[in-house]
Amino acid sequence: MIRLDALTKVFATGRGDIASVSGVTLEVPAGATCVLLGPSGCGKTTTLRMINRLVTPTSGKVYIGGADTDSVDPVALRRTIGYVIQQIGLFPNMTVAQNIGVVPKLLRWDAARTRKRAEELLAMLALEPAQFMDRYPSELSGGQAQRVGVARALAADPPVLLMDEPFGAVDPVNREVIQDEFLRMQRSLKKTVLFVSHDIDEAVKVADCIAIFRAGRLEQFAPPDELLARPCNDFVAEFVGSDRTLKRLRRIHVSEVMEPAAVAADGAPRVRPGDDLRKVATLFLEHGVAALACVDEGGRVVGRVTRDAVASRLGV
Repeated sequence: MIRLDALTKVFATGRGDIASVSGVTLEVPAGATCVLLGPSGCGKTTTLRMINRLVTPTSGKVYIGGADTDSVDPVALRRTIGYVIQQIGLFPNMTVAQNIGVVPKLLRWDAARTRKRAEELLAMLALEPAQFMDRYPSELSGGQAQRVGVARALAADPPVLLMDEPFGAVDPVNREVIQDEFLRMQRSLKKTVLFVSHDIDEAVKVADCIAIFRAGRLEQFAPPDELLARPCNDFVAEFVGSDRTLKRLRRIHVSEVMEPAAVAADGAPRVRPGDDLRKVATLFLEHGVAALACVDEGGRVVGRVTRDAVASRLGV
């Protein structure tokens, strides 16, 4: 669990003091992913860096697992927190395995344990260890290097992972793939993640909760579906976009709106419980039907999805 209590950072400048972050209070449950969103210069990255003390707060507190981080040596604190940045920051003179092993080496892990950990993480992130362990960063694509950066952050199995626009420099196709790998990894590892992004679609896809910032202040903190359904003010509504109902469709799965049905209607298109409502909406439009059959992996009918059930779930 991460809790921020009235966290504030004021920078002294030649034009006077400037508050980059003002009184931010929020709590991220253990194992959850929180995305920090907002326009450039709104305080997202400064907030993230105060958590691992790369930036020292002017006032306020950061608690990790209930412990006040002010009581922990900053260097020791950073070794217990994974950190991924957009520029990746891999050491060019080190192999992939050596890059992943940086923190374990500082923690005095033996070579065999460190190499085994690198192999495990590469496999988890869909990079074949035999092919990638001994490559250098210059031999990697941008998407591959970003995955290695995530592996390095996870090497010592930290409970907390901080990610500062980690996929922002990756092309759209690879970005989608890496997001999917991150979600798969997170379902398994259940780290507590704070994730800075400027992309509302990315946030809706990966977040359990979203914090919207403006001018250093927290405007709204809520689960994605609540944020999209009930933005607290005009700024948040404009930031998440006028198509927010469509964005909600990717967060809701067929299993949440499925009704009992023993057999499928003749000719009804089919969906599965894990499909999101974007697919459902597309099929409704393409086929002009009022209901879809829901089937399991074996093709057996387990329920149905109706237009009325989807509309009720969306509150429209």
